[in-house]
Amino acid sequence: MKILSLTTLRELLRMAIPMVVSQGSFAVMVFTDRWFMSEIDAAHIASAMGGGVASFFCISLFMGVITYANALVAQYYGAGTLARCPRVVTQGLLMATACIPLLLLAGFYGGAVFSYLGHDPVQVPLERVYFQTLMMASFFNLVKGCLASYFAGIGRTRVVMVADVLSVLLNIPLSWVLIFGKFGMPEMGIAGAAMGTVIATIFGTALFFLFYLSRGHRQQFQVDESFRFDRGIMRRYLRLGVPAGLESFMNMATFNLFLLLFQGYGVAQGAAMAIVFNWDMLSFVPLIGLNISVMSLIGRFVGMRDMGRANQVISSALIVALSYAGTLAVLFLIYRTELIEVFRTPGAEFDAVAELASSMMLGLCTYMLADAVIIVAGATLRGAGDTRWVMITSISLHWLMIVAQYYVIVVLKLDALVSWWVFVAMILCIAAAYLSRLVGGRWRRPEQLARVMRE
Repeated sequence: MKILSLTTLRELLRMAIPMVVSQGSFAVMVFTDRWFMSEIDAAHIASAMGGGVASFFCISLFMGVITYANALVAQYYGAGTLARCPRVVTQGLLMATACIPLLLLAGFYGGAVFSYLGHDPVQVPLERVYFQTLMMASFFNLVKGCLASYFAGIGRTRVVMVADVLSVLLNIPLSWVLIFGKFGMPEMGIAGAAMGTVIATIFGTALFFLFYLSRGHRQQFQVDESFRFDRGIMRRYLRLGVPAGLESFMNMATFNLFLLLFQGYGVAQGAAMAIVFNWDMLSFVPLIGLNISVMSLIGRFVGMRDMGRANQVISSALIVALSYAGTLAVLFLIYRTELIEVFRTPGAEFDAVAELASSMMLGLCTYMLADAVIIVAGATLRGAGDTRWVMITSISLHWLMIVAQYYVIVVLKLDALVSWWVFVAMILCIAAAYLSRLVGGRWRRPEQLARVMRE
């Protein structure tokens, strides 16, 4: 069978384009919130990033486990056992409900961490408000993630696109009204940005349930018979999903620590990082849509035991990802000064922010192609159930990076750009490790795939 197939490429694009739009809409939402914050001052930009990353960190373990529903559903779908697909959703909803006490504790006590990490006193209360408000929607984030993963798993990515785009179309004007106090509403500032996100998340969750509980879908997948605990599916969910969740959690932990350590340099450095990561997000987050589609298709062909088609998915995805990332890297390199000026805040202090951010954009352009490789290789390995190897490798490299960052920032007190290039080097190392595993054949052996499918 051919390694590259136009039919497979078209199928990948049919699934991926709605997911790219979906993830891109999320990136636009966060980007817009940061832009609204830049209309206030640099401290608000840095605080929105710090509080937002901290809130995602608190749910990343649970989200990583629950959203592995994508691969599980795709595997059952490929094997032709459609009735098992919605049972995965039920197990995911049970897990999300069990997480509520831990989410409440994290939301209540987590806001204290910002002051302990030595952040600027101006930032700390802003970060705390943004973080605690976002945590109000943490349960709905898990439910929404489970349902979105289900629809991606059965190949109905347009449902995900519609729900996410409508949520963003609600969020952006709502946040503008709440942040700046328009139409008679009180001026809430950074709390308004977070509250707009909370309301949009709950709205998006409701839309997913409308699709999930529609009559045609319930009849095709026997949804009415799925609302029960299934020991076999739950055992398999945890066996494959927990490594994926631990990987997500530990990687978010290291990224969060890196972010918080870096913001210890000062407000200007924190604002520069927030600006660079905003543009990084506009390139990286749409690729997450490709990641989800690749994971779904690989899971489907693993369920069908058709590794020839899986190879076609890999080659098609690499072409799409590298073309996209390469084009953006060139544009970011050429127009980096203009891109930074989009976030110019009132006052002369922005000149220092812009100078640092311009140098950091060079690092961003350096690792964007590596990100593309990580996206495709990681999705393939997770979709094929090789989650334990991905967990061990990714966690090891991330924690090696954070040890290096501690020495660079705290012990040796080196310049912020040294810390940034250490981060860039870590991404390049992860890409090399993932590519090596992808090219090797261990994960695709028949006995390995049989273990993946076993309940």
